[in-house]
Amino acid sequence: MTDFSTAPQPDRLPRRVRHDLRFRQLSVKSVQRVTPHLLRVVLTGDELEGFHSPGFDDHAKLFFPDPATGRLTLPTMGPEGPVWPEGRPTMRDYTPRRHDAAAKTLEIDFALHEAGPATQWAENAKPGDRIGVGGPRGSFIVPTEFDWHLLIGDDTALPAISRRLAELPAGARVVVLAEVDGPEDEIPFETRAALTLVWVHRRGVSAGLSPMLLETLKKQALPEGDYHAWVGCETGVAKAVRAHLVGERGANPKWIRASGYWRRGTAATHDAIED
Repeated sequence: MTDFSTAPQPDRLPRRVRHDLRFRQLSVKSVQRVTPHLLRVVLTGDELEGFHSPGFDDHAKLFFPDPATGRLTLPTMGPEGPVWPEGRPTMRDYTPRRHDAAAKTLEIDFALHEAGPATQWAENAKPGDRIGVGGPRGSFIVPTEFDWHLLIGDDTALPAISRRLAELPAGARVVVLAEVDGPEDEIPFETRAALTLVWVHRRGVSAGLSPMLLETLKKQALPEGDYHAWVGCETGVAKAVRAHLVGERGANPKWIRASGYWRRGTAATHDAIED
């Protein structure tokens, strides 16, 4: 195993970028069922002016209207942070899949795992419906200057994987392991990179309970050279994948970013997985 404490390393460490926190009220422009378990909601509005999301795995917070009254509550920014005029609404973190500043549109993909409030809103959304968007508050910029790249995730990570593949330079080597329920849930990716794509199918096993993502990784031949690994999936699975990469595959802990995008049995979680 490589001793990363003594091996010479290029300047490949990621950098954090902070943004001014803003809250926007947007409306639904269109809703598309991309796959049986993926809904794409396109938001629009003049308040998208100045929206900025440079990190491929950025998270914006969505604020959902009260399901009984339709009332949408957003905070204002005070000197010490957000100030709520009344009770806080249901809110969840989602990756902005695509932002078109000229068209004033923002695409958000909803993975339909469980019938929570975010899923219920997306499944019932129609043009004209309102929703609140906060952030992103910051971005994590990962350099592209590696010998190759590894992206691993489930349905919830597909927007981030899509964005990373789109931004990698032409010819960059990248391996993607993406878990979905079945072949009908696979989506196309646009990239100039040299992509090795492996779809992993749960085949009816509940999301977060299937061992297939880790088992597929264990059997997957990986390229030689320095690589950056990115993992986004259920927290328990993300921990196991990271442990395998660091312990068995020689991943440099400084060149791996693993996140629990959700945690089975718990609402509104986002876990950073580290040592």
